[in-house]
Amino acid sequence: MQNKVLIVDDELHILELLKYNLEENGYKVIQAESGEEAIEKVNSSVDLIILDLMLPGIDGLEVLQRIRNNDKIKNIPVIMLTAKNEEIDTVLGLEMGADDYIGKPFRIRELLARVKAVLRRQKFKEDLEEKEKIIRIDNLEINETTRTVRKNNKIIDMSLKEFELLRMLAKNPGRVFSRDDLLEKIWGYDYLGETRTVDVHIRHLRKKIEENDSLPYYIKTVRGIGYKFREENN
Repeated sequence: MQNKVLIVDDELHILELLKYNLEENGYKVIQAESGEEAIEKVNSSVDLIILDLMLPGIDGLEVLQRIRNNDKIKNIPVIMLTAKNEEIDTVLGLEMGADDYIGKPFRIRELLARVKAVLRRQKFKEDLEEKEKIIRIDNLEINETTRTVRKNNKIIDMSLKEFELLRMLAKNPGRVFSRDDLLEKIWGYDYLGETRTVDVHIRHLRKKIEENDSLPYYIKTVRGIGYKFREENN
């Protein structure tokens, strides 16, 4: 499958140069001449973005920030194109989550090598996450292999039942589980009827993963039934 690369630059000769050389090397290319156009065209099918910092309207840093703040596209790797006098912006871009940068004027062989390297790192990262079975929701990370939970990259201590309850809900966003459903799946038949056990564990989970969080709550109460994990962007 061809990797899709979005090139964002307001200099037409650079767009054409990159498009020609990337396509010659087997990449599928889409182009944008402004930050606004880039935001319109970027989606989860894009594998890599080559992003110029100096753009009309929305500049490259703003485009990068919007990408990193969007759950659907935040993991797309970004290579920044910078002029030699943009060192401070380059540092800011890297701190905001750019994966690499290359200065103008650049040698096309070097840029192609960096594209290949960034895509290779991204593939390794995705393979590792699939192997480890990691569930990510906003700033929350649930690792099914190591049975650990992180929030803002900090490990949250959890009991085995708390972890299993959180995993069950997070793997089924939007699905409503009754208290009896959760008791049967997490605790077993011996606990059927002891619905207070579920409520206590939900309360502990909320305190651990939602307290002092500006994001919407992860676990929602469905009155008279049970609980559900919120769907993406809800």
